Amino acid sequence: MGWHMASHLPKLGINVQVWNRTEQKAHAHAAQFATRAVSIQQAVQADIIISCLPTSADIEALIAQHPPKSGAIWVDCTSGVPDSAKKLADTLKNMGAAYLDAPVSGQTIGAERGTLTVMVGGDADAFAIARPIIQAFADLIEYVGESRAGFTVKAVNNTLMATHLWALAEGLSILKAQQVDLNSALSCINHSSGQSGISQNIMAQRVLSREFPKTFALDLLQKDIGIASDLMHQQSLQLNLLKLVQQQFNRVEKSQAQQLDFSAAVQSLEQDTQLTLQA
Repeated sequence: MGWHMASHLPKLGINVQVWNRTEQKAHAHAAQFATRAVSIQQAVQADIIISCLPTSADIEALIAQHPPKSGAIWVDCTSGVPDSAKKLADTLKNMGAAYLDAPVSGQTIGAERGTLTVMVGGDADAFAIARPIIQAFADLIEYVGESRAGFTVKAVNNTLMATHLWALAEGLSILKAQQVDLNSALSCINHSSGQSGISQNIMAQRVLSREFPKTFALDLLQKDIGIASDLMHQQSLQLNLLKLVQQQFNRVEKSQAQQLDFSAAVQSLEQDTQLTLQA
């Protein structure tokens, strides 16, 4: 995601520095997009820092080792933990810097096209300054509230995505058992009230095709559902559907889930039903 997101920034006519934990990737990006590969020590001296790492633990460790300069704005596009966002916002504020939790949605194709949705939490003044930069890779930027709000919205969003995937797979299993053509049925669904982003952009392209291209790893979706579940427990809410969705998606062990696209989670359902969702 970060590779594609950063590719749009030079179009703004600004100095764009890139760093990656794999140094060769930063140099390859610089060669392809006219950015400049730098060390992490140089990167954190930027006025606006945009990070895109797998977990909040990754970003906490990075900031602890390499804090930004005073006056900087750190835009964190990780799908992170809300409590971590609040902690990092307080930490950076004490340094004279600002932290925005700004997770993105739209998958790799959205990052490549510069049409991501960005849900931003944090200081409103810092957001106003960072917004024109974020706009380079976004179609929709929504300020959703104070620190931790962005991560909260993203966790709920991805849990809804998982719910839609599982519900659609169960529905198609009924149709498969009834010997209905799945492509035809899906076309009807996509022109009716049962449609969703999953039915339009994921099911036929990944599941019915049996391709399952890895663009968003299943273990990262498991993490996001877990964040939503933790938020539920923090508020003493009893949300049965969320619990059921987490149970179904956690059936795949993390070591295996790291190697799979999130859409491959439906294979657990296929094992239960002995029905393969194939067009």
